[in-house]
Amino acid sequence: MLHSFYNSFGFIGSILVAMFIFLCFIFWMAGIAGISQLPPSKKKSTKLFCSVIFPPYPIIWLFVDMFRQKSLMEETEI
Repeated sequence: MLHSFYNSFGFIGSILVAMFIFLCFIFWMAGIAGISQLPPSKKKSTKLFCSVIFPPYPIIWLFVDMFRQKSLMEETEI
């Protein structure tokens, strides 16, 4: 399997694909950690369930939450 992966993408391509998959995994775990810190509610359980079943959901949630925090910080600047 590794040999065919290397043959398909080459050395640089296989490293870039591996880094991309690794970063997606890290963002997925960070999104799940962020969702799990929400206050207890029925929405939290639903969001956690969706984040395990549909891995792009916590990544999207993470970026949306970062954008909301940035907007909130810009509103409170003096």
